[in-house]
Amino acid sequence: MSEDVDDQRCPCGRGPTYGRCCGRLHRGEVQALTAEDLMRSRYSAFAVGDAAYLERSWHPTTRPREMRLVPDQRWIGLDIVDTDAGGPLDADGIVEFVAHFERGGRAGQLRERSTFTRVDGRWVYVSGQV
Repeated sequence: MSEDVDDQRCPCGRGPTYGRCCGRLHRGEVQALTAEDLMRSRYSAFAVGDAAYLERSWHPTTRPREMRLVPDQRWIGLDIVDTDAGGPLDADGIVEFVAHFERGGRAGQLRERSTFTRVDGRWVYVSGQV
């Protein structure tokens, strides 16, 4: 990602800048400590267009063959609704969220209850119920 993106507020809403928050996960400098951390980093990957990170952070048995992002969809906010397990010592976790977006000049939202698990010690996204 460019320096300009690194200096902007992180899309996940948690960190001060993308470069010091989710950008570090996207570049492989650190790993998500919790399922919520991974979910936030995946939201940020959608926001900055990092399809490669989305593929790497998706469970190999449920990952689509090809990752396609919607080019005219702009992600504009994230709300965490609930979490169940998914902590630093857990093997599995659930994160429910609402992701806000704009597409074609219209606002929308995606509400999902996502499941996560660890593979070789790393959190990965398994699936979600919309």
